[in-house]
Amino acid sequence: MILYRKSPQLRVKRSAAPEPPFWQATAVAPYGVRRGTPVAVDYLDLRASAAGRMEVTVAENVTAELDRNGWRSRSDAPVLIDASEFAEVVFRRGEEALVAAGAAGLPAILLVSSRGSLPDHSDADATIAIAAWPLDLALLEPLFAAAHARGIEWGIAVPVMYPATTDLEALQKLTELARQYEPRFLASFAVESDPAAKQALALSLADDEEGWSFLFHSDLDPIQVATERHIAALASSIGVADFVVPPRFEAKSNWNAAIVLTLTASRMLAMDYETELAGMLARSARVVADLDKPLTRVAESASLSIIEALDDVSADILTDWIESGRSPFVESVNERWKLRRDAGIDSHSS
Repeated sequence: MILYRKSPQLRVKRSAAPEPPFWQATAVAPYGVRRGTPVAVDYLDLRASAAGRMEVTVAENVTAELDRNGWRSRSDAPVLIDASEFAEVVFRRGEEALVAAGAAGLPAILLVSSRGSLPDHSDADATIAIAAWPLDLALLEPLFAAAHARGIEWGIAVPVMYPATTDLEALQKLTELARQYEPRFLASFAVESDPAAKQALALSLADDEEGWSFLFHSDLDPIQVATERHIAALASSIGVADFVVPPRFEAKSNWNAAIVLTLTASRMLAMDYETELAGMLARSARVVADLDKPLTRVAESASLSIIEALDDVSADILTDWIESGRSPFVESVNERWKLRRDAGIDSHSS
């Protein structure tokens, strides 16, 4: 059972540096965290939970609360608005926040999900991320079709949870459906399930004793990382990006530069590949995000190597990125990241 209760409070969370999967500088959550059944995903903390009875708070006046919090212009961008689950169909608070962000000139990602709805209005600086949870193609296809028909910037984000969203056949069907409607990205991210969520997820395993044992007594990180890499390979197969592409990502901003480094570092760490270097890239990403002077201006007047806290590899990556929009080193990591699980998988492929 889900009960909705109006609240004067609005959850607003600011970040000093971009973090996967949504890269936001500001997160806006007009609804309480636990609002999905049987498993609710918290897209800000990347955790899944479950409860028999849920009381969901709904912000009463989103625009007024955002004004009270005080938009800080470009330093607040990009904005992530968590409007997932059915609450958005009824209350439309996510869309209200999207309109407020547009009025403030802030590019935003509006996150909706399978049981949710698209906004009636979105501007050119908005990206719609459709979370494929639950992974139900009958619910997702109308959202995909509407996004495609309206010509809005949109993509798919898969929360990876064993066993609900790790089934290879289901992921292949999702990819084929996505191919029809031309998203900008097909991305994924691992979600940690609490014990109650695992109990709910286990219901899909029926009498699979081995699957039950794996869910409750094994380290799920390897299967989740392998699934993320598999989804990246699927995204490549239909010619779309394999990460959530934020609005204005083509701009050579410091925040976008930090995204490039952070995405590369996170993938290297997940693959246990050159981990010391990955740590350096992650530290440099935070340095870049905190710089007062635009990187492009530094590159024009001198060299990025004059930034003392920036390691040499990060400086080379960002110099290439500023000059051409790409980096051979980043591209090599991204290619290594794409690996289908059915190219040699363990027995827990569902």
